[in-house]
Amino acid sequence: MSPGIVEAELLPRPRYALTDRQSSDVLFVGPDGTTTASMFLNAARHLADALPDASHVVNLCQDRYRFAVAFAACVLRKQVCLLTSDRSPARLRQLGDDFSNVISVSEDPAVAGLSRHHRMTACLGQVGPSEAVPMVAADQLAAIVFTSGTTGEPMANRKLWGALVERSLAAAVRFELTARHRNTVVGTVPPQHMYGFETTILLPLHANVASWHGPAFYPHDIRRALRQVDAPRILVTTPLHLRNLLAAGTECPPSLKIISATAPLPVAVAAAAEARWGAPVMEIFGATEIGSVASRRTVTDVAWTLYPGVGFLPERQFSMERIMVTAPFAEPWPLNDNIEMVDGGKFRLLGRTADMIKLAGKRASLAGLNQILNDIEGVTDGLFVAPDDLDERSAARLLAYVVAPGQTSENILAALRLRMDPVFLPRRVIRVDDLPRNEVGKLPRAALDRLQDACSDA
Repeated sequence: MSPGIVEAELLPRPRYALTDRQSSDVLFVGPDGTTTASMFLNAARHLADALPDASHVVNLCQDRYRFAVAFAACVLRKQVCLLTSDRSPARLRQLGDDFSNVISVSEDPAVAGLSRHHRMTACLGQVGPSEAVPMVAADQLAAIVFTSGTTGEPMANRKLWGALVERSLAAAVRFELTARHRNTVVGTVPPQHMYGFETTILLPLHANVASWHGPAFYPHDIRRALRQVDAPRILVTTPLHLRNLLAAGTECPPSLKIISATAPLPVAVAAAAEARWGAPVMEIFGATEIGSVASRRTVTDVAWTLYPGVGFLPERQFSMERIMVTAPFAEPWPLNDNIEMVDGGKFRLLGRTADMIKLAGKRASLAGLNQILNDIEGVTDGLFVAPDDLDERSAARLLAYVVAPGQTSENILAALRLRMDPVFLPRRVIRVDDLPRNEVGKLPRAALDRLQDACSDA
């Protein structure tokens, strides 16, 4: 060996188990019963043997258990799972063009996948002889997760197996899921979304958690699901779904806690949820690019607490001006938010870098303005939009799109005058029946553009 060669290459590569659970532990719960770790592993091995050769697999499964089996089978075959929340034919064609050796997989015969498509059969979950739990190299590329496209085209983000496992272990510590008594997660977020992937698919593999894999999207489905699973329960959801649950007057059984992400959670919504269901509402901060990195209890905590193993690197160590987030087996990621560090390694969010606007020499965050708008009585959803030429045209002003049955544009504007600097008041308050949010409550850029075009033509 040459003197300058580092001997680290001779050291064993770090490896993590496909699941850390005991063979009899329950990983998934559904309308038809439970699935243990042993049953899950046997199903994953069976599917791995049946999958066609491919370098990449688009996982279109909607049932969380079958999604998890398809993901695990890909990991066993060293195929990379492609996770996209957009399952439109146009999006699938684009993935087929971008990845030359790709197939799709689903459990539903009605799903139109790629030209090379594998349908999972009913053999999942059969009990068979237990085998050793597979160990997976930490640096194996396990998934590519695409952003939702709220700022433009969906962006691809590579996820190493070690990064996914380490973040699951950190979440288990943060949300106290290491006790002997099993927690059951009911998720309203699709498994293709990074937040849903982490909390309802990966977490059961590495913490004492079972994940519900039946329907849980509409308020009556969520109520039924929570009633069908054992306590302690955890509802993994979004601000949009929480609003819908509250508006529907949904009565839910006691839950250990409620976890929300995908968008800022208004304090008023969190407080109403805690009062209605007697469960603390926790909020996760993260992004598809890096995953979950911090959490807080919305009604009591102004500051966020970083997950174990996650940290910030000072901006002066890099050529760019933004703070970098670091986590095990993940590339440092530039934070898209302005933050203020406080005692104990905590931080406050001051607004997203991209949504900071300047008018008449004054600055504001669109997220902060949206918070003010959504706190007005009678407003069920609302959004400020800045024109593209805001920085170039002195007469340019903001617009506000509002869902507010029973309210008038004039009343909403009057309420805004009492709450914000006049320079940021919208030129128009445009009332709409609903905002074109996707299933996790985000507003894809293309959908927002269509809304603006429709309103400008009206």
